[in-house]
Amino acid sequence: MARAAGNWAGGIAPYLERAPLAALALGISSGFPYAMIGATLTTRLAASGIDKKTVTAFSLAFLVYNLKWLWAWLVDGVRLPIIGHLGQRVSWLLVAGVLVIAAVANLALVDPAASIGATATAAILVGAAGATYDIVIDAYRIEILEPRQLGVGSGMSQYGWRIGSAGAGALALVVAERAGWSAAYLACAAFALPAMVAGLVLGEPARHRDPVARRRVGEALAAVWGPFVQFFSREGAWIVLAFILIHKVGDTLANLTFRLLFDDLGFTGDEIAFYDVFIGFIAYLIGIFIGGVLYARFGMKRSVLLALVLMAVSNLSFAGLAAAGHSNIGMAGAIGFENIASGFGGVVVIAYFSALCDLRFTAAQFALISAAASIVGRVVTGTTAGALIERFGYVDFYLLTTAIALPGVALFWWMSRSGLVDRSIGTAGAIGEGDVRDGSANRRGDPIS
Repeated sequence: MARAAGNWAGGIAPYLERAPLAALALGISSGFPYAMIGATLTTRLAASGIDKKTVTAFSLAFLVYNLKWLWAWLVDGVRLPIIGHLGQRVSWLLVAGVLVIAAVANLALVDPAASIGATATAAILVGAAGATYDIVIDAYRIEILEPRQLGVGSGMSQYGWRIGSAGAGALALVVAERAGWSAAYLACAAFALPAMVAGLVLGEPARHRDPVARRRVGEALAAVWGPFVQFFSREGAWIVLAFILIHKVGDTLANLTFRLLFDDLGFTGDEIAFYDVFIGFIAYLIGIFIGGVLYARFGMKRSVLLALVLMAVSNLSFAGLAAAGHSNIGMAGAIGFENIASGFGGVVVIAYFSALCDLRFTAAQFALISAAASIVGRVVTGTTAGALIERFGYVDFYLLTTAIALPGVALFWWMSRSGLVDRSIGTAGAIGEGDVRDGSANRRGDPIS
């Protein structure tokens, strides 16, 4: 028993260190802008009587996140006046946080029923500010974590992201039913503060290095194009990119329409807050835990393939809910299954994407990969989801999203069988000297498989 207690304490200790706890705070602030222009805005628009085609078109506001790589170099290369003495990362963290608060406050004060154009502009501004915050948060998180803490820190960041997203979503629904949507959005703006506080407490990361953009123009251009050149010089890079682009289309197409389904089935705001937000939050945490265990047990390739299958099949649960009608048990089951699958996938798929990065370009390449991972799904959702629902109905729509997810599953299966997954891994996924894999020392830093 003493040995078991010691193992338990040893397993918990890494999560209580300063940097992983800061990663939790960073994740909270990273997650909440997504909720403000995602499910929460969908509910707000539906409550204002906006038609389904217009509501689903608002998912295009997420496209700003897919373009963040265009200005990520500014966060690295531009020293802010006055506040810059706090450090490159901390100063940008504070400025980006203030921008997010201002953008959310602006969205709080617009009236969708009075001006859908102003609402769309406000949503895009939240997306732009949130994407900029993400750039800084990702860079700060990577640089405050020691190499031994990257796994724990990434998991804590995902937990934080879900807390921020689910917490802001639940708070918005509860406050909106009692004080209106403007008060709800203003209250949620406080979720930007944890990352700012973490930056002030921990200060500038010790591992931060001055960007090359402050020196010669040629070096600055190399910093911009280097991540692209390095990635596409790898074997099978275009096939890997194809997988990144399509693997989440079905999942995204389904996820961004759930609130429309709940509204049409007559679920109240309190029911949505409990089942979709609270139950979904608990299920997501369980999924993250399962993902970590299975990733360690099965390895990267098998765990990613299983996650892709589960995320595809989870859409069927919403077809069942749509067929059953207003059912709290059905909603709990569908939300629980979907969030467990998403939590599981969030661990193992992000781990794979992280392993694709070259350590010389970790932040830039991860920004590129994460942006590419959802762009197709968001475009498809914004341009077709509402029309597809109106034409086929919810049951057939969710069956269709399941079918759309299958090509990504098949492509990754082929990549695994052909060995392309291993050959395309970057240095971030390589095991160094003295590390162990499959019970034996890895000789040359081969990628984790």
